[in-house]
Amino acid sequence: MSNKTFKILKVHINKLSFIIILLFNISVKAQKVYTVEYENQADVKVFVVEYANNADLKVYKVEYSNQAGNNDGKWFFTEYGNQADKKIFFTQYANQADIKIFYVEYSNQAGWNDTSKKKFFE
Repeated sequence: MSNKTFKILKVHINKLSFIIILLFNISVKAQKVYTVEYENQADVKVFVVEYANNADLKVYKVEYSNQAGNNDGKWFFTEYGNQADKKIFFTQYANQADIKIFYVEYSNQAGWNDTSKKKFFE
């Protein structure tokens, strides 16, 4: 292998390594949840509020289950209950809920406003 070919190969390997490291660092962590039909099937009762400052948790919906992992407000909604970390039930009134959530547009907006409620998703 010539010296020039070796240098080109080394540059490509460095670029590829950088991209792989970047992809692992960008990966989004989430909580896998499943929406149940009845309150008695739920691990956690949830109410959706109109404003972020009224929420215990700001939630960002992720697209893929492999982005799931931490209790940080990034949720993946599973198709089946046995795939979920937690089963949730959406209540009609705020006073019926264990936690109040607000849906955010961007993943970096997700997170807990009231960390005392974090226990519901551990």
